[in-house]
Amino acid sequence: MTKGRARRLLAGFLLVLVVAVALFAVQLNIWLKPVPALAQEESVLVTIPSGASSVRIANLLAENKLIRNATVFRYYAKFRGMDQGLQAGNYIFRFGMTMDEILQQLLEGKVYRPTVKVTIPEGYTIEQIAQRLEAVGLVEAEAFLEVVRGAEPELGKVVTGQRYALEGYLFPDTYEFDVNAAPEQIVQRMQARLAEILTPERREKAAALGLDIHELLTLASLVEREVQSPAERDMVAGVIFNRLKKGMPLQFCSSVLYALGEHKTEVSIADTKVDSPYNTYKYPGLPPGPVASPGKSAIDAVLNPADTDYLYFVVKGDGSGEHYFGRTLAEHEANIAKSQQNEKKRK
Repeated sequence: MTKGRARRLLAGFLLVLVVAVALFAVQLNIWLKPVPALAQEESVLVTIPSGASSVRIANLLAENKLIRNATVFRYYAKFRGMDQGLQAGNYIFRFGMTMDEILQQLLEGKVYRPTVKVTIPEGYTIEQIAQRLEAVGLVEAEAFLEVVRGAEPELGKVVTGQRYALEGYLFPDTYEFDVNAAPEQIVQRMQARLAEILTPERREKAAALGLDIHELLTLASLVEREVQSPAERDMVAGVIFNRLKKGMPLQFCSSVLYALGEHKTEVSIADTKVDSPYNTYKYPGLPPGPVASPGKSAIDAVLNPADTDYLYFVVKGDGSGEHYFGRTLAEHEANIAKSQQNEKKRK
């Protein structure tokens, strides 16, 4: 073989090698790129079994079309020093994630935990909260109540005669709980939310009014249950303070209904005679504790009561949910007559 021919063969071989390397580099670059999301799919749930090898994990990702090539993924993970400590579990991966992002999620064990979202309305009692939690499939109502019966508030105090020591301390809000959340975890979360609401500023205001947290929540629960029109919250709070200062019984229907343990559209004279420490017709001062879970607006109304000389209020009876307010018993009786007339007009 002549030297010229040998050079030509070598040059040809080198050219083929360069082209092959270039093509491999192009292909490798394609394999390393994230898989774009399809129009119908943006994420996928992948289960990594316990003890799965990096080979098995790479194959699972490839089967779910999250990576383009399982072998490249394995060698890339090894090259990056991220092939050890990949954790088992259920993962939600987005299409379009880079290999680094997928590996980081597997290393940190950021597994998917199904959750349940639930809204607890303002003014709910503990028993209503239990029913709501059961309705959304979180816990059985009785299991929740059993935990509540054995718990004490983290912020307030326990008073003799309370039905539930935690009544009023489970803050009404929208929550997202792990689908397997235990009743204790739910209780802790709701109490923690209350602690967030009761900021240092709110606690200072309560102290300035001579109220501890238990009294603040008790008053706020009465405002919450008595008021339908938000604009009247501070006015009703002012009436409560005025009656307490004069030593007048509060005579609130909301406390009677709590004492009865049932909801009624009208409270009868017989109902107001029920022998319960929660009956503010029978016993002066505040009931032993909250009659429901007050929201932030009701709490703020108690902390900022209207400067008023009103001592009475009665629902207007016109369907608005608003009240007539009075300064004297005579005014109150006249307002009751107007309320009754409004009721007749609606029938």
